[in-house]
Amino acid sequence: MPDKTYDAVIIGGGHHGTIIAPYLAKAGLKVGVFERLDHLGGGAVTEDGPAPGFRMNFCANFTRFFGHPAYKEFNLRDEGLEYVFPDTNEAIVFDDETSYLGYAAWRVVDPKTGETEFSEANVKKTYDQILQFSKADAETYLRLTEIYKEKWRPAFKQFRYSPPTPWGTPDSIEELLMDPKSGLDPSMLFMNCKQFAHYFFESPELRLLTLRGFLTSSGIFPDDLPGIGMMIATIHLALGWESAAIAKGGTQSITNALVSAGKKRGVEYFINSEVNQIMIADGKAKGIRLIDGTEIEARQMVVGDVGTPQVFARLIEGKHVSTEMKRRLDANLYDRGHVWGGTIVVHELPQYKAAKSNPDINATPRTYWAPKDLAYMENKYMHEIFLFGMGSKLFCLSAPDSIWDPSRVPEGKHSLLFEDYTCPTPFFSRKEWRQLANEFMDLLIQQWENYAPNMTKDNIIGSRIVTPVDLQDTHLDMRDGSWSEGSMAGSQYGRFRGLPGGFRTFVKNLYMCSSSLFGGGGIGRGSSYNCYKVIAEDFGLRQPE
Repeated sequence: MPDKTYDAVIIGGGHHGTIIAPYLAKAGLKVGVFERLDHLGGGAVTEDGPAPGFRMNFCANFTRFFGHPAYKEFNLRDEGLEYVFPDTNEAIVFDDETSYLGYAAWRVVDPKTGETEFSEANVKKTYDQILQFSKADAETYLRLTEIYKEKWRPAFKQFRYSPPTPWGTPDSIEELLMDPKSGLDPSMLFMNCKQFAHYFFESPELRLLTLRGFLTSSGIFPDDLPGIGMMIATIHLALGWESAAIAKGGTQSITNALVSAGKKRGVEYFINSEVNQIMIADGKAKGIRLIDGTEIEARQMVVGDVGTPQVFARLIEGKHVSTEMKRRLDANLYDRGHVWGGTIVVHELPQYKAAKSNPDINATPRTYWAPKDLAYMENKYMHEIFLFGMGSKLFCLSAPDSIWDPSRVPEGKHSLLFEDYTCPTPFFSRKEWRQLANEFMDLLIQQWENYAPNMTKDNIIGSRIVTPVDLQDTHLDMRDGSWSEGSMAGSQYGRFRGLPGGFRTFVKNLYMCSSSLFGGGGIGRGSSYNCYKVIAEDFGLRQPE
């Protein structure tokens, strides 16, 4: 006899587990969620630190969950998820004191619903920002904005929140390649990031921002192939089309709101409950066994908010895994998406030299500071970080979220997220990673001060760095410290991501919904929502609103 019985059993209470649970419960199922760690949320968590009285996001920071269908379906604002929407959006400060700042072309006009409105005034501001570097790039911005409005934006939204089509049936992004008005063509399927940056922009400034944007969006480098969907996601980031958003209370507020919505619909959550086996009988998933021997029956389905290595190499007995599946697992690479990330808390925010001519730079939610050295980014940056663990020149992303969310800091103080890229964890020993972390922090402060002279050690109250080792230790699917849960380049993006699995696995009634599936790494990118759509079709459940 099982110890507990549910209609749907969810393995993992990470971000996607907390999304799919209330959907299944709303459809009338009795749902149990079993999480290995002592907290829910996966990458959507906020912790104390790095000094007393401060709060910091441990993993994910940049979220737009107000645009996810679950935000409206479960009225998550009333569950405590509240966003602030600055008008400034994406900025980059260069070492010659020039800068670029993108303003939101689609401003959020209703914070409760996330409703947006196109802003001609902000488009003009961004146009003028680009004009200082290149007339041609400024005109390209206007042209692409119109194409994005008419073609890319609706196609990308449909792509993100629809299960992948079978190979041979074009999805909404692939349909753009056959539309002469989309500005795209089939050759772009095989363009790398560097080629896209050169194709769309002529100035080194916009090319640099685009290449750093590919890293921000997907953790891939100039010579990697992003695919059309990821290209659109990156260009929209670089040009600041969609409003930046800061979640009050940090990304933990997303998790808290989703769990609250789930509990109201009867979902039961269990922490410190590690699953060590998926029970299979007659080719069907029948339930799970916890590490302490507890058996949980699943009357209808088991859903894994876990990646393909966990499902096929850890949770399923070898007799159920074929040679072809093992070959697919070995072909999934985890050599992209590794960062030095963390939070610095300060007495006063950075005052950038570039703000003398561009004042809004000091209050922009996503601010890069970087050398104006395109050749270095294209040809040396990746090689240095893979050889030495960090580049000699940093391309740092920072976020002064405490401007808009003072709940994270003591009165009068501030916090800054920082992020730059590094290599996979096996490249160095744990002892070497600890030493490298100290070296990186010294380099970070040294170079940051060149852009913002007040970023001295006297201004810094404390700091905490999160390394790839920290990520792999806390998130089993972030193998080798890959925040993207595997490379998001080429064959590990789009409909092919997650092989040999998929939302429907080869085991009947066993589904997967994690970031290692279609949708990819990041908060709210559609994996669990699309998995629920597939489950609803298979079991005749209500489709989401």
